[in-house]
Amino acid sequence: MNNKSKLTLQTILLSAALALILTGCSDDEPKQQASKAHNPWDHSHEAEVTDIQKHVFEHEFAAECVDREVKNSINKDNDRKRFAKPCMCVATFMMKDLTAIEAEKFLKEKKTTQSLRIRFESAAYHCLQEKEQPKSPQLFNRR
Repeated sequence: MNNKSKLTLQTILLSAALALILTGCSDDEPKQQASKAHNPWDHSHEAEVTDIQKHVFEHEFAAECVDREVKNSINKDNDRKRFAKPCMCVATFMMKDLTAIEAEKFLKEKKTTQSLRIRFESAAYHCLQEKEQPKSPQLFNRR
């Protein structure tokens, strides 16, 4: 046999062995129940976040939001009252899709994940920008 034939034979044997090994590896986990809809975009393979963790996250995030907003304020007491409601709205909106990893990083490690930052932008839009803006004053009966 020439070298080219040996190389081709080795490649075929190696490919067949890999195919057998890979097909022999199977999932030991049972298949999803038919009653559950399969969502191909759902990659959450982690534990659920408890209601207590969500509640703690909501209040800690809202408090941190208010602190951040009044950091450079002159009248901190008035501004705390003014920012309390929008910050709680943002925290509640973010809490709805909170994952266990995000909760742990925020509550225990005091870190903010990139996904929380993205969700914050969406929540801020939902809570602040979507609201109907008050009408501007009419000066000199102009419309």
